[in-house]
Amino acid sequence: MDIKFEKTGNVNAEITVTINKEDYADRVEKALKDYRKRASVPGFRPGQAPMSMLKKRFGNEVTAEEVNKVLGEKLYGYIREQKINILGEPLPNVEKTPEVNFETMESFTFVFDIALAPEFDAKLSKKDTVDYYTIQVTDEMVEQQVQMYASRGGEYQKVDEYQAKDMVKGTLTQLDENGEAKADGVVKEGAVMLPEYMKNDEQKALFNGVKVGGSIVLNPFKAYDGNEVELSSMLGIDKAEVANCQGDFKLDVTEITRFQPAALTQELFDQVLGKDAVKSEEEFRAAIKNSLQEQFKNDSQFKFMLDLRTYLTGRVGTLEYPEEMLKKIMRLNNQDKDEKFVEDNFEKSKDELTWHLIKEQLSDQFQVKVEQADVMETAKQLTRVQFAQYGMSNVPEQMLNQYAQEMLKNQQQAENLVYRTVENKIAAAALALVKLNQKEVSLEDFNKMFQSEQA
Repeated sequence: MDIKFEKTGNVNAEITVTINKEDYADRVEKALKDYRKRASVPGFRPGQAPMSMLKKRFGNEVTAEEVNKVLGEKLYGYIREQKINILGEPLPNVEKTPEVNFETMESFTFVFDIALAPEFDAKLSKKDTVDYYTIQVTDEMVEQQVQMYASRGGEYQKVDEYQAKDMVKGTLTQLDENGEAKADGVVKEGAVMLPEYMKNDEQKALFNGVKVGGSIVLNPFKAYDGNEVELSSMLGIDKAEVANCQGDFKLDVTEITRFQPAALTQELFDQVLGKDAVKSEEEFRAAIKNSLQEQFKNDSQFKFMLDLRTYLTGRVGTLEYPEEMLKKIMRLNNQDKDEKFVEDNFEKSKDELTWHLIKEQLSDQFQVKVEQADVMETAKQLTRVQFAQYGMSNVPEQMLNQYAQEMLKNQQQAENLVYRTVENKIAAAALALVKLNQKEVSLEDFNKMFQSEQA
């Protein structure tokens, strides 16, 4: 076995592998013996076919297979042992590789083109300074969360007199031009209305102060701006009949219902945060504030990684890449795409490759290791955030585990979780090492930064 490595440029190299008979002969012999045990050859009992016959019939095929196995093992073993940092996979150099004939040859030479990763230093130290944004949690945000929880725990109650946002139920009777019940007109019992959502303010105002048992005269067509869907649903008629109902209706009110948010009591505190987690409204608000701060930490860390990327890619500058080889690799990996796809996406792929190489260097610096338990915790954390967005902050551990396990069953999601876990570990280590340029911002200003980056 002979392996030679030769740089052909700053980021290009060739590896030449020569495989001799002694490198594969024993393996070929063993493979043929194993095949002999299984082979069913006419005229011979199983396992009794002559080796000479098997070599003649299958020797070249088995030799080719074993030579290729040896080639792969030795090639990648050499790259690992010599710690050669390559990009993509070694590509066979057809022009420099001599023609192979397994029937007449005993030694074989293979030449591979290698794309080398550029050399740079992206390691971090205490001398590096990176922005870190802390999102302010205001009393207004806490109040919005409190009201959301109160609304989720609220209920509808029957009341006697209408107020804005109440739901009104009653009998609608179509009137003629004299204000009397129209002969053969529409009569809808149990009609339901939410006056607050009416399009016409004058019609909406007719409900002010109305009581159960009272009545008003309104024009539903005006109230809902002639919307056929809303009117046909409310009046219980086909949309085609709406045009015949543009006049007044009398509403005899039979019921008024008001949504009453839950009171800030121990019952609500327990529903949201778990039994006896807090004992007062003050503690409840403090817990909500802490929860918001934890949620925003994820956003702050995400922004930190974006800023770290900008900082480090700027620090390492423009890196030299073996562009022709990378384009060739890109074509091989996207054979269903045309040349335009490669040209349109190549520069972006170089940017992503630079960041990938920087992260690899940071992973080595911080000795990042990802275990299955780490990926599971990342999945659970994402699940917590998703539930929190729906106002569920007291999710049982069993449910978190169940949702996380479902995420990991999807290969694409599992790969994304590993990717995210690595970034989380890098972020945590970098945050503990570099000097942070602390900046406190409002949620609105924080979101604007992302909008400006996307513009």
